Amino acid sequence: MNRIKAVLEEKGIKQTWLAEKLQKSYNMVNSYAQNRRQPSVEDLYKIAEILEVDVKELLKSNREFI
Repeated sequence: MNRIKAVLEEKGIKQTWLAEKLQKSYNMVNSYAQNRRQPSVEDLYKIAEILEVDVKELLKSNREFI
């Protein structure tokens, strides 16, 4: 699972803007944001760089910690 949508919302950035910066279609970025599709590791690092966050901030663990 990824947190791309949450980070975009926190920063007030539109998915269309991210799609332009990534040189991907809006539909592809939207599928990343909706967790219907996971970006490649390379694209995940590009997204982190574009959004100026650590790549770890874009990842969410599926495990629950007690």
